[in-house]
Amino acid sequence: MKNIVVLGAGMVGRTIAKDLATDYNVLSTDISDENLSLIKNSSNIQIQRANISDKNEIKNLIADADCVVGAVPGFMGFETLKTILNNKKNVVDISFFPEDAFELDALAKENNVTAIVDCGVAPGMDNVILGYHNQRMKIQRFECLVGGLPFERKLPFQYKAPFSPIDVIEEYTRPARLVENGKEIIRPALTEPEFIHFENIGTLESFNTDGLRSIIKTMNIPDMKEKTLRYPGHRKSMEMLRDMGFFSEEEVFVKGKMIRPIDLAAAVMLPQWKYKSGEEEFTVMRVIVQGNESGKNIRYTYDLFDQYDKATQTSSMARTTGFTCTAAVRLLLKKKYSRTGINPPEYLGEEENNFQFILSELKKRNVIYKMKKEEI
Repeated sequence: MKNIVVLGAGMVGRTIAKDLATDYNVLSTDISDENLSLIKNSSNIQIQRANISDKNEIKNLIADADCVVGAVPGFMGFETLKTILNNKKNVVDISFFPEDAFELDALAKENNVTAIVDCGVAPGMDNVILGYHNQRMKIQRFECLVGGLPFERKLPFQYKAPFSPIDVIEEYTRPARLVENGKEIIRPALTEPEFIHFENIGTLESFNTDGLRSIIKTMNIPDMKEKTLRYPGHRKSMEMLRDMGFFSEEEVFVKGKMIRPIDLAAAVMLPQWKYKSGEEEFTVMRVIVQGNESGKNIRYTYDLFDQYDKATQTSSMARTTGFTCTAAVRLLLKKKYSRTGINPPEYLGEEENNFQFILSELKKRNVIYKMKKEEI
């Protein structure tokens, strides 16, 4: 049986480890004893407390791995991936770090490593869908709307974060890159709000965030954008806090100490943003791919609505992110995909068999993308 090491045992990391343990031996590692305690009794999973920011510890942890999963916080992701590549291990990464993964492409190729990055729900499945259609039609427009939200709306935030608050806050501060008329443009995060109605949910508010990532480089499409979805009112609250400086990374002097406002904001928000055990939430995503196919103007719309799984007590965000990742791991271990270098998910979607394999793996776990094709 093949061996997999999952670096990071947070909510998504644990879900990945449990899913892969149905077919493989899994080592789950984290610096948090609390995180590891939540997975220690799972079948086929060993746990080990480790400082994943230490290169030597990573080297020792992954020495016997057939594949590695990077599920660490974003601020650790780039260096962690670099260490994995230096140790010549194939890897699937969901840390969504802010750096450009292609900076590590030469290193991955030099070490004959396949590194699949950004392999979650978005970025992730939206890229897979885009990559698939980009091989089969002349795309003019791509749009992704995505968000994860609690069912219970509670002021003032009307939001909870299934992962690090600092990673969420960065979505509200990092300028958003879009493509319009074939040119990359930059707009502030939280701009261009729109109200959009979704079945089963109601009206949500979309706004610009920097979600296109790799496809700006890999796809030659005239119009592309990704927008985040939240309950109406959340965007305005975040905009106010940002503009007041609470999300700044510039240190300020407070009572004899230098602190970053963003660290204070994250510490204050964490208790209010943290999901309670068993608290129900959902993920909603809409992907629109529009263009010319066989001489006709065609629009494909993919809709996802997924919710907390009561039976397994698994959050929707962990399911939709984690199961995309585990599908990619299985592609690697089954030798269905072996392109060396840095591989964003749009590369995975190019081959019909791989595209259908990923959709099938998700469907087995009741993560279902409903597709509608229409001539326009």
